[in-house]
Amino acid sequence: MTPTSINNSGSKSVVKWLASQTSSKWLEQVIANPMDLLLDHAHCEKKAAGVALQLMFRYANEPGISELLSPLAREELEHFEMVLALLKARGRKLELLPAPPYGAVLTSKIRKEEPLRMLDSFLVAGIIEARSHERMSLLASNMPDNELRQLYEKLLASEAKHFGIYWLLSENRFDRKQIIVRLEELALLEAEILSDLYPGARMHS
Repeated sequence: MTPTSINNSGSKSVVKWLASQTSSKWLEQVIANPMDLLLDHAHCEKKAAGVALQLMFRYANEPGISELLSPLAREELEHFEMVLALLKARGRKLELLPAPPYGAVLTSKIRKEEPLRMLDSFLVAGIIEARSHERMSLLASNMPDNELRQLYEKLLASEAKHFGIYWLLSENRFDRKQIIVRLEELALLEAEILSDLYPGARMHS
């Protein structure tokens, strides 16, 4: 798995989230189509806020979940508003875009029975955040558009914090070995989905 990782709540252990690195073809594709990427990015931030809120409602009686996910959802919406403002400044509005299979395929692998559904939901959300962090890091280093490069630089710390939150939610409720086994399975699936580059410029294509 790649170096995208977090420290385990103060311990020296390192948790690996991703089973592959983003290809140079993806980077070339999104750099060539920055406005499509920005539109998709806005949708991604909105969806991420929705996922956090959905989990808060589904597990409303679980101690600690709302305390972690409410600020996360609020921050995702702040990022959505930031990207939306940038779109408007460039003469665009939020438009519907065909979605790549990435999110739907990952979500379809979440097991139905509890508490496994909870674990998978946290891990899928964390993997998506980890991939966003990896790709925003690439954009912050390589995007020729200075304004967009600064945007991705600004968002990097938040993305790292977000996948860290989903790790903590998992570790507070499940055995570490169980988490790692399932994380590795889902990370391999995620890498397989991304191995076939989607024809449009998307954050998770």
